[in-house]
Amino acid sequence: MNAYPSWLEVHEGDAPLVISFPHTGSDLPDDLRGRFVSPWLARRDADWWVHDLYAFARGLGATTVRSAISRSVIDLNRDPSGVSLYPGQNTTGLCPLTTFDNQPLYSDGMEPDEAEIARRRDTYFAPYHAALRAQIARLRERYPTVVVYDAHSIRSQIPHLFDGELPQFNLGTAGPSGAVDTSCDNALSDVVENFCRLSGMPHVRNGRFKGGWVTRHYSDIPGGVHSLQMELACRGYMHEPAPAALDAHSWPTPLDDDHAAPLRHTLAQVLNACLEFASTRSAA
Repeated sequence: MNAYPSWLEVHEGDAPLVISFPHTGSDLPDDLRGRFVSPWLARRDADWWVHDLYAFARGLGATTVRSAISRSVIDLNRDPSGVSLYPGQNTTGLCPLTTFDNQPLYSDGMEPDEAEIARRRDTYFAPYHAALRAQIARLRERYPTVVVYDAHSIRSQIPHLFDGELPQFNLGTAGPSGAVDTSCDNALSDVVENFCRLSGMPHVRNGRFKGGWVTRHYSDIPGGVHSLQMELACRGYMHEPAPAALDAHSWPTPLDDDHAAPLRHTLAQVLNACLEFASTRSAA
């Protein structure tokens, strides 16, 4: 049995589906907490409650890999070299210096230098991705086809990152706008997009969020690994304050199970479609 760090949660399922949760954590290591402007600001941009939203996935046999560490410490869905995955667009880096709203995360002089960034890569990035690779390899020994599903969420309105209100479902397959995919077979992304469409909620494929490091790095279609990212607008499962009213007293709000029911229903259809795709390809 693997001995994982306390912040790294791995559940081994027996179905050909791996779900990655790189941004749902809010923990701040004791040795870093005092470097941030405020703990709330350092936690604010988490993918709040997404692992709870998908809690049903374990019942489907999915394997899950989750970090409990805040993305403000290190972003586990970024290129470890620091190269931007979204050239020309506002975004945050491997060890972010600002929030999604372009506010400084660190007190003056407390920003991580290259040595500190390298330490965080070794301490957090490397173990997370070693676990993810190991789980994909474990399932590939059993199944010819495995789906890697990277689960995310974000506030519906963040002017620094995108205009207007984000669609509810943002499917990313590392392709250009439209229906051209590079991280998975179109047969998979077409059926996933169709379930998003049938929900009646706004959706887009390869819009603002095309998939990060997990989606792009682990895709190996010839080798039987198909990956995709689902970025959800938070309003589908929790109540969002107006952007101007966002503060430590108003955010985050709790996950609202009743409010989330329609969204969760569609997500269950999506994950079942991923399983059916992998099982059908594996049986061929």
